[in-house]
Amino acid sequence: MAAQKHKYSILLPTYNERRNLPIITYLLEQTFSQAGLDWELIIVDDGSPDGTQTIANQLIKAYNTRGAGGERIKLKPRAGKLGLGTAYVHGLQFVTGDFVVIMDADFSHHPKFLPIMIEKQKEADYDIVTGTRYAGDGGVFGWDLKRKLVSRGANLVADTVLRPGVSDLTGSFRLYKRAVLEKVIKATESKGYSFQMEMMVRAKAMGFKVAEVPITFVDRLYGESKLGGEEIAEYLKGVFGLWYKV
Repeated sequence: MAAQKHKYSILLPTYNERRNLPIITYLLEQTFSQAGLDWELIIVDDGSPDGTQTIANQLIKAYNTRGAGGERIKLKPRAGKLGLGTAYVHGLQFVTGDFVVIMDADFSHHPKFLPIMIEKQKEADYDIVTGTRYAGDGGVFGWDLKRKLVSRGANLVADTVLRPGVSDLTGSFRLYKRAVLEKVIKATESKGYSFQMEMMVRAKAMGFKVAEVPITFVDRLYGESKLGGEEIAEYLKGVFGLWYKV
């Protein structure tokens, strides 16, 4: 009996990523082509004023006409900045693969780790494979001490309060079974910085199997980080809210 042919759908939320988008798209295409894997890219842009959507449409013309790949790239824009969680909900409507990859568009998540994550998933039919900066030979490069302390502190607080058994709760480089992502995202209430943390905590509470793959996180190539004081406060609120609910 022939092995099932899987398709991997990448959900890529963007805001002012016109310079990063062509690079990450090229690397995704190279990675999946070399691995012989079927894939598609769904770009969810929140009304970027820098011309991100123009670049996305140029990429659609370039990649969607190559060979028999079909509609490799889709642009599904929204009117404005409506939050990371709702971006995934919006993008999921257009997914055709049975696995979904969530990652950042700013090149901080290198596609070279995707074949490793996919192989890890196959080892024990994991429901979720998450990249971790804080286990094995994972690491962070390009951050100042303050940003490192914020990230480490965020994970430490959540791990101490919620004990989910995952080393990197705030990471946003993950591979999900589509059906699992759809179920978990429906139960998730957060929309901002605490969204990834809540997704993982709820997935573990639902009994889904999670594996980790060490990754190297590199600070964005172009543009500015969108993390601020309000996001940190929201994250802490989310942690203690989950402690009460889950």
